[in-house]
Amino acid sequence: MNLLDFEEPIGKLQEQLESLKRTEQESDVKMSQAIEDVENKIQEKREAIFGNLTSWQKVQVSRHPNRPYTLSYIEAITKGDFIELHGDRNVKDDKAMIGGFGDVDGRTVMFIGQQKGVNTKMRQYRNFGMANPEGYRKALRLMRLAEKFNKPIVTFIDTPGAYPGLEAEERGQGEAIARNLYEMFKLKVPVICIVIGEGASGGALGIGIGDRVLMMENTWYSVISPESCSSILWRTWEHKEEAAEALKLTADDMKKNGLVDGIIKEPVGGAHSDPEKAFETVKRRIKKELKELDALTSEERIEKRINKFSDMGVYA
Repeated sequence: MNLLDFEEPIGKLQEQLESLKRTEQESDVKMSQAIEDVENKIQEKREAIFGNLTSWQKVQVSRHPNRPYTLSYIEAITKGDFIELHGDRNVKDDKAMIGGFGDVDGRTVMFIGQQKGVNTKMRQYRNFGMANPEGYRKALRLMRLAEKFNKPIVTFIDTPGAYPGLEAEERGQGEAIARNLYEMFKLKVPVICIVIGEGASGGALGIGIGDRVLMMENTWYSVISPESCSSILWRTWEHKEEAAEALKLTADDMKKNGLVDGIIKEPVGGAHSDPEKAFETVKRRIKKELKELDALTSEERIEKRINKFSDMGVYA
């Protein structure tokens, strides 16, 4: 089991639990009461730790190697009834950006999101979730396709940023993201955007303009990562925790500042501790938001969408 540094007390209790279970198996001595006591202690400790996480600790949770990624959410929400679509019809198929039509309890939805890899080989294949310009152009193509057939759009945001390579800039990385921002404001169908992990920079914002922008509890959304912020301001990564606090990048901070519309609760211990529960919670929230958005006309949705983002950063 992969435990983060602040989860060390939980790890010690889990070792104790495994030891008790081994003893019970090997000696036929009943240890059920002791096992139950330790399990209760683990739950209490987990609730205490995850109920009081710092900004940096939430960044760590959002990057947990066992945390479910976009395809896992889509497969669970659609119960496998998902057809992935490929290519931007211009350059190539960007594996860091995935999308396609899926069925949500009888309703067709266009799902789009960044996909990270679950092991070293897949991380390279998915380019660590960092999309190239063709990834954003594929996303826009799929959004227009959804609009053509009057299907709602759900985007899953989980990226350390758009790919910063020279070839990406040569093919118009900035223009591709800017075009998505412009076009997403005008989409006639309901658009829901959910940050399920890292939401870094324009790479996240490139699929982040929606009628509802939601964040899962242990995620972050910011123009820059704490490490990069620290390296710019202090010329070292050692101040990343201080930078994380100053950036106000957690879901609570973003909701308080009016930059997102809501927070989706995660299982105690993070989405990776109980993926099935996390999937079900996200699915229920998607259905709830779509029901509310369906009550509005396309003109009303577009006007509200534009006004919402136009009001950000404005003060008297």
